[in-house]
Amino acid sequence: MEVSGIPWPHAPLHRLSEGGTYFVTASTYLREHHFRGHSRLRLLHGGLLAVARDFGWQLEAWAVFSNHYHFVAHSPSTASDAEKLKCMLHLLHVKTARWLNKLDRKPGRRIWYNFWETRLTYQRSYLARLNYVHQNPVRHGLVRVANQYPWCSARWFERSASPAMVKSIYRFKIDSVQVADGFHVDPNW
Repeated sequence: MEVSGIPWPHAPLHRLSEGGTYFVTASTYLREHHFRGHSRLRLLHGGLLAVARDFGWQLEAWAVFSNHYHFVAHSPSTASDAEKLKCMLHLLHVKTARWLNKLDRKPGRRIWYNFWETRLTYQRSYLARLNYVHQNPVRHGLVRVANQYPWCSARWFERSASPAMVKSIYRFKIDSVQVADGFHVDPNW
């Protein structure tokens, strides 16, 4: 539903008709901390990496928290659009919700709320969002250095990319990046 060109934030319009690079944020229902603790974060983190691989999405940066996650990824080069993103996230959300509900003995409880995506078409925006996602655990006050947080891509990125690339990405300012990230995360990860 769109009123005067402004999408309704509770039911975002998913514009996935073109392939490319996307910045994605997903939230738990009512921003509840369903993924509090190592085993739950490990499940969500592993699930995200697995579905991205299985659906052919190339993850560039990711960060998983107790009540939300972010990632930057390229859609599959074999697809003309990014429509499979909906299926990929639906599968992740269904599987993780079933596991949590079984674990907590709360069948049918709603775990996930929605996801929001932005197609990144400008290089500076793409690079700033890469840094934003890598640095998100620091921004949320969970660690002093991003590579210390086990459920984000910073450690992997620092090992995989050249030192010049890491330095270049980490120089991008993230304080002016427009991202819906008013989440309060659980500090007990």
